Amino acid sequence: MARDPWAYREVAVESVMDPRTGMPHIRPMAGQAYATSMRVHCSRALRDPELYPLGTRFLIRAKLTDRMGGAPYLYAHHGDPVKVLTARETESFLDEYRRRRI
Repeated sequence: MARDPWAYREVAVESVMDPRTGMPHIRPMAGQAYATSMRVHCSRALRDPELYPLGTRFLIRAKLTDRMGGAPYLYAHHGDPVKVLTARETESFLDEYRRRRI
């Protein structure tokens, strides 16, 4: 089955420490349509602190989905390109996102 390219959107995410497990995880950044508590299913490499330190921000293409009626989450295909964002690029992306919503 082919992926529907229209279902995927650019989403700014960041790596943070999960207080429950003590392991790094990826979450959407504040200021977008997604809650910062929403899970993000993506490549494990983004959670590797040896490759990317905690707090690293990424731009991914993800779609909102759920698994058999479970809690909604963002899914990014593990083979899709990922861009590491600088602070300036992050602010620019979030500003553009806010302008598009108005």
